Amino acid sequence: MIVVTGATGNIGRPLTRALAEAGQEVTAVSRRAAEVPDGVRHVTADLTQPASLVPALEGAKALFLLLSGDLHAPDARPADLIELAAANGVRRVVLLSSQGVSTRPHGPSRIAMRALEDYVRASGLDWAVVRPGGFASNAFAWAESVRTRGTVAAPFGDVGVPVVDPADIAEVSAACLLGDRHTGGIFELTGPEVITPRQQAEAIAAALGSPIRFHELTRAEAKAGMTRFVPAELADDTLDIISGPLPAELRISPDVERVLGRAPRSFGDWVGRNIAAFR
Repeated sequence: MIVVTGATGNIGRPLTRALAEAGQEVTAVSRRAAEVPDGVRHVTADLTQPASLVPALEGAKALFLLLSGDLHAPDARPADLIELAAANGVRRVVLLSSQGVSTRPHGPSRIAMRALEDYVRASGLDWAVVRPGGFASNAFAWAESVRTRGTVAAPFGDVGVPVVDPADIAEVSAACLLGDRHTGGIFELTGPEVITPRQQAEAIAAALGSPIRFHELTRAEAKAGMTRFVPAELADDTLDIISGPLPAELRISPDVERVLGRAPRSFGDWVGRNIAAFR
């Protein structure tokens, strides 16, 4: 049985579905009650309270660990989750990390994630680490403004990065959970091309068949919106990347193709599957 945390999110949902379609017993974990695919067990748990995860781990052989925003806070102890999983019989962990661990290792949230990666590697468990860059699904933040005002608001409109489709993250993670071939691997995941926020808005407009106005936010405006959902340190780290990506953050990684045997999906592919959210 495989446990998927963050199972109702943009990565966890397709990962849960992929594992179930592969014939695996799956336990989907989220903070609130949620619909899951047929045959999948659902357990509510709050990862900031590790003991709440114990019922989900019964009979588990593998764990996909996606940290909620509050587990990136300076006083958080996410390594307790690894210890708990091992104590309850889990033998394989796939950790969702961040590309910034390698490209910007001195950011506060990156230091904490690097420490967790190190803990996983030293745990005695089989492991793999998945390090995606920016997510295509961050564009969901624009859905309401596109629907109601025909507007996309974002900072640094003409600065791009190769955003990755969460479905690709899910498929790579599934491959790491399902066998030994990728054990001990660290996979940096990107999309197939650098794309700016303005170009993303244009892709959404093209799929809708109607114009969208682009409004460029200041850094302060963008941070104020982000800190409604994530700690300020993580918001600053993210803004540092999207305002001035390093050469390593502009590189198109080969790892999606290396694991899945195909090129990564484009932002246009993601828009095509999710355009209903913007109508």
